[in-house]
Amino acid sequence: MTIAGDIIEKTKEKTLHFSLLDPDKQEPNVAGSIAKVSEESGSSAIMVGGSTLISQKQVNETVKAIKDNTSLPVILFPSGAKFLSKYADAMFFMSLLNSRNLDYVIREHIKGAPFVKRSGLEPISMGYVIVEPGMTAGRVGEVDLIKKDDIETAVGYALAARYLGMNFFYLEAGSGAPTPVSNDMISSVKKNLNIPLIVGGGIRDVETAREKAHAGADIIITGTTLEKEKNLKQALTDIINAIEE
Repeated sequence: MTIAGDIIEKTKEKTLHFSLLDPDKQEPNVAGSIAKVSEESGSSAIMVGGSTLISQKQVNETVKAIKDNTSLPVILFPSGAKFLSKYADAMFFMSLLNSRNLDYVIREHIKGAPFVKRSGLEPISMGYVIVEPGMTAGRVGEVDLIKKDDIETAVGYALAARYLGMNFFYLEAGSGAPTPVSNDMISSVKKNLNIPLIVGGGIRDVETAREKAHAGADIIITGTTLEKEKNLKQALTDIINAIEE
C-alpha cells in the first residue's frame, strides 16, 4: 500500500497526529531526537518543511537525521522545488490555492515534478489554503487570506480541491498563530469533503486539539509545540490521546 493509502485508511479509524519539523528551527540532530519522541508518543508521520528555508542541504541533513531515529514515514512539506530531498519517503504535492503568486499554485510544481519522478518520492496530492492570521506562511506565500469567519469561501476551496481530484485538503492558520482555524469552519468544510481534512496552526494544547478533532479534522498538525515544549513526550502523548477519544 502507498503511504497516502495507508494514511487514508487510518483516518477512517481515528484522528491522526503528524509532527511538523522545520529544518530552519533546529539542528538536524535535534530534529532526529524530536522525531523519535514523536513516534514514541503516537504520531503517525513526520512532516519536514518551512517558509524560511535557505538550502536543499538543510533539508537533506534534517531528513536523514529523522530517518536515523524513527520508522515513521517522512513526508516533505516543501515551500519550493529547490527544497526537495530524495531521502524522504513522500511529499505533499500541494497547491497553495489562495496564493496570488502562480509559483505556489503550479509553477514550482512544474519545476519539481521531474525530481519527484527521478527520486521515487511518493507524491501526495493536496489542496492547501491559509486562513487568518496566516503568519509567516501567509506572508511568504503571498496569500489572499481566508477571513476567520468566511466559511463559505473555505468550503468553496475545499470543494474545488475535491473536484480537482486532490487526495487531501489542508486548512492552515499559520505556524505560531494566536488563534487556530475555527471549529465552525472545520465542521462545515468536513461536511463537504470525502477526502481527509488536515488542520494546523495555533494548536498548542490538549483542549484545542480535542476541539479540532471533534469538529471534523482527520489529521492534526503540531509544529511550534515541538520547538518550545520542555516535556515534549508528555505534551504530545496528551494531545494524541485527546484527539483519539
